[in-house]
Amino acid sequence: MPVKINKTVLMSGAEYFSDAFAINALMNSSVAINLPKAIQEHQAIKAILEAAGITVITTAPPVGCQDGVYVANWGLCRRGQCVLSSLPNKRSNEEPYAETVLKKLGQQTTKAPFRFSGQGDALPCGNLLFCGSSYRTDTRMHNFIKHVLGYEVISLQAIPKLDEHGQAVTNYITGWPDSCFYDLDLALSVLTPNLIAWCPEAFDPASQEKINSLAIDKISVSFEEASAGFACNLVSTGETVIMSAHAPVFQAAIEAHGLKTVTPDVTELSKGGGFIRCITLTLDND
Repeated sequence: MPVKINKTVLMSGAEYFSDAFAINALMNSSVAINLPKAIQEHQAIKAILEAAGITVITTAPPVGCQDGVYVANWGLCRRGQCVLSSLPNKRSNEEPYAETVLKKLGQQTTKAPFRFSGQGDALPCGNLLFCGSSYRTDTRMHNFIKHVLGYEVISLQAIPKLDEHGQAVTNYITGWPDSCFYDLDLALSVLTPNLIAWCPEAFDPASQEKINSLAIDKISVSFEEASAGFACNLVSTGETVIMSAHAPVFQAAIEAHGLKTVTPDVTELSKGGGFIRCITLTLDND
C-alpha cells in the first residue's frame, strides 16, 4: 500500500487576495486580478483535494491581508508541533492570526527567531526536510527546525533573480534578496516519501550535488515548466497529484510512475506568486 502524505491540510480563503504590494519576483501589480475567479479557483482546488481523500480544515482569511490565502507560509507542522513563520513586512499581520488559528487546532507553537517561510520553504519527505536558504528563510532556521521538529535537514540554495547587469536583485518592498524560486516549493516537490521532483536549473551547483546524491527516486522538471507553469507547486497524497495544467511533460512523467494526476485551472492565484501548494498547509506531517 502506498504511504499517504498530506492527509490533513489547512486552507483559508481568497476574499482579500491582491498583489497590491509586489513582495516577490513573480508578482506584477500592473496585471489585474479577477478576484471572483480567484475565489472560484480556490474553492475548486479545495473540492479536488477532498475528492482525492484529503481532509481540508478551513479558516476565514485574515482581514485585509493580500497574501493570507497562502497558508503554507504560516508555519511547519509535525506531530502536533508547529514552528511558526516570520514573514516579510507586508505579511506581518498574518503572523498573530496564524498563531491563533494553529493553537485552536491543537498545535503546540514555537515562534521562529529568524526569517522563515514555513512549509513554503521547508518540504518534508519522510524524516528528510528540504529547506530553502536566504530568500525567505534564514539559514540559521535550519538547525532550529532540526532541534524543534527532529527532521534531518537538507539545506538548499536556489538561484537569485538577476538584473540586466547580472547582479542579484533586492526586492524594493521587503528589502530581502529576490529569486523566481524565492520559496522552495516553486523548485521542488514531494510526490511520495520515496519520490521527489525538482528543477535542477533552479539550484546552485552545490545544491544540485546534494539532491543528486540522495538515495531516492527523482523526476527532473524543465526550467520552463517550473518557472512559467508552476509545475513543482503541487499537493500529492502519495497516490493522486493535484498539479498545474501547464506542465504536460512533467505530468506525463508523474503518471509514468503510477500516480494519478488532476489539473485544476489556476490563472488568478498564480498572479500573487503562489499556486496549489502555497494555499495549503499540511497539519499532520509524520
